[in-house]
Amino acid sequence: MPTHVPPHAPTPAPPPPARRLRFLLPLALLLVWLVLGGALGPFAGRLGEVSTNDGAAFLPRSAESTRVAQLEKDFRAESTLPVVLVWEADSGQVDEALRAGAGQALAAAAQVPGTVGQPSPLLPSEDGKALEAVVQLRADLGPDTKEAVAEIRDLAGQVPGATAGVAGPAAVQADLSGAFAGIDGLLLGVALGVVLLILLLVYRAVLLPLLVILGAVFALAAACAIVYALAQHGVVRVDGQVQGLLSILVIGAATDYGLLLSARFREELAAGKDRYAAARTALHRSVEPIAASGLTVGLGLLVLLLSDLTNNRALGPVGAIGIACAVLSALTFLPAALALCGRAAFWPARPSTDGKGGSHRVWQRIAELVGRRPRALWVGSVAVLAALAACSPLLDARGVPQSELFTTAQPSVAAQRLLSAHFPGGSGNPAVIVARADRADAVAAAAAPVPGVAAVRPYTGGAPTAPPVVVDGLVRLDATLADPADSDAALATVARLRTAVHAVDGADALVGGYSAQQADTRATARHDRTLIMPVVLLCILVVLVLLLRSVLAPVLLAATVALSYLATLGVSALVFPHVFGFSATDPSVPLYGFVFLVALGVDYNIFLMTRVREETAALGTRAGVLRGLTATGGVITSAGVVLAATFAALGVIPLAFLAQIAFIVAFGVLLDTLLVRSLLVPALVHDLGGRVWWPARAAD
Repeated sequence: MPTHVPPHAPTPAPPPPARRLRFLLPLALLLVWLVLGGALGPFAGRLGEVSTNDGAAFLPRSAESTRVAQLEKDFRAESTLPVVLVWEADSGQVDEALRAGAGQALAAAAQVPGTVGQPSPLLPSEDGKALEAVVQLRADLGPDTKEAVAEIRDLAGQVPGATAGVAGPAAVQADLSGAFAGIDGLLLGVALGVVLLILLLVYRAVLLPLLVILGAVFALAAACAIVYALAQHGVVRVDGQVQGLLSILVIGAATDYGLLLSARFREELAAGKDRYAAARTALHRSVEPIAASGLTVGLGLLVLLLSDLTNNRALGPVGAIGIACAVLSALTFLPAALALCGRAAFWPARPSTDGKGGSHRVWQRIAELVGRRPRALWVGSVAVLAALAACSPLLDARGVPQSELFTTAQPSVAAQRLLSAHFPGGSGNPAVIVARADRADAVAAAAAPVPGVAAVRPYTGGAPTAPPVVVDGLVRLDATLADPADSDAALATVARLRTAVHAVDGADALVGGYSAQQADTRATARHDRTLIMPVVLLCILVVLVLLLRSVLAPVLLAATVALSYLATLGVSALVFPHVFGFSATDPSVPLYGFVFLVALGVDYNIFLMTRVREETAALGTRAGVLRGLTATGGVITSAGVVLAATFAALGVIPLAFLAQIAFIVAFGVLLDTLLVRSLLVPALVHDLGGRVWWPARAAD
């Protein structure tokens, strides 16, 4: 007669050889990760060595400004970045003493290491209150640009009787270098510190948060080493933004995966299993949702390869590498560490042995509410999200002006304001026209009367009295714009200028320069959003269909996260101008926000719905969704809070782009975690019952 075995009876002790094997395998995995972490860890601080922040290099080769940038190189012995020096007279009018002092400072600035060619002559403003001059720096200085600009600022500031400033592309690049200087240490330290604090408060354990953080650090080290090697060989491109987003993505994803697996491990310990059996079962039950989650985020990032902007394409494979390393760490390092630590991982708390798996009263009550009034909950949730989403068209994604590029005061921004107060806004940063030399006069005549163009001059190589430089039958004309080079007015002027010079027969004229690059970036970003967003949704749908063996459920899940994304944009459209003071967003912000929020939002639905499907097999769909919500509510909410806090850490880097991404993702993740996944999805699934698994059938 068969002996009855209680469902939660302890697993019989294995024979000694099997016991040793169960100990040696996790120990070996742990040692492998420790060795890899020690060897690869330094690469996390070396990505700056292979980073580039050349704005023109990120545009497609077909863009008109990119073609001009290539032709422009032929007019110089080497590519340069202009440094615009401006002096405003404290007395109200420029006198001979000020002119002499500025001339001496200009001559000294031209001798700073990294400068090339002759400086421009001192130009007085029309109001007689300021002087302007331009010095050229080599474009390939890299990190030395910051030091060269700092030395020029110091020299300019030594002129008595004047308020000095240094503006132009080189000054902006130097300030960007300063902003990104903390991205290796400060950002990583803040992100890890915030995550550790939250985990300590949530789990009230000492060792588990450290294990989860250590797994995230190992994943980041591996990802940075791979990206460094690929960037060094020109396979991928890295800039400061991509570098920062990689760190946040890896830390956030690895922590989320670690929380999911450790929660399941705790459930198995509570069911009475020993540490090895609990780790094995937790890994078996978690591998599918973690792998599916990594696949959705990875595919969403890889779709960025369809972008025409090189920095978007760079984030695709770089981010996917980071997610893959996070998945690998969560499925190898953490199970091994938990198997070796057992219940000690949760010290001083102790997992219960009553078989309830740590279900929380709050989530039991939420599940009861969902069971009582499912239709009212999901209809009300959709109404709230739809009302917020209605504000999304108000979000202005035309681009951040230079005055708002940084979230803290920067010398280049103050200098640009000083320059614009006395000179045409585009001084020192002209629109560049390249045309056939035999049609140069006709092109200049067409460009000069364009509204917004202050002056048109042929490029003479720096000598005012020299003839125009002609290269391969082409001539370069510099059109000084009346408005700041990054303003909407300047970009509108570029559009009118292109129309005017393109109309000159036989000139083959092209318009480039900084303003043209900004205009081309905006147009390309609009094209990218139209192409990439539908493809990301399609990829996520395919993964969900394969995971859930259903068609209706994936469509509903994708629709909920898309609605949550639009609601987040609506809130951002209200918060950015009225709370943070941003007049507009970077053109890539809506696309990045979509990729992160939709892919990461689906993650939490994957964690929930895989558990619901598991419970449905025994309880039916309606009871299964309530049991799944109760079992996963705490861990998924904790994961959402951790991920939101991780992205919020981007705010320590004083750049508007990263601050905007930080708010959109942090708010969107919390909205998705607390409303969409906690109420909307469970209530919708409960209301539909077994029909949610269509075309498959499930009991209600």
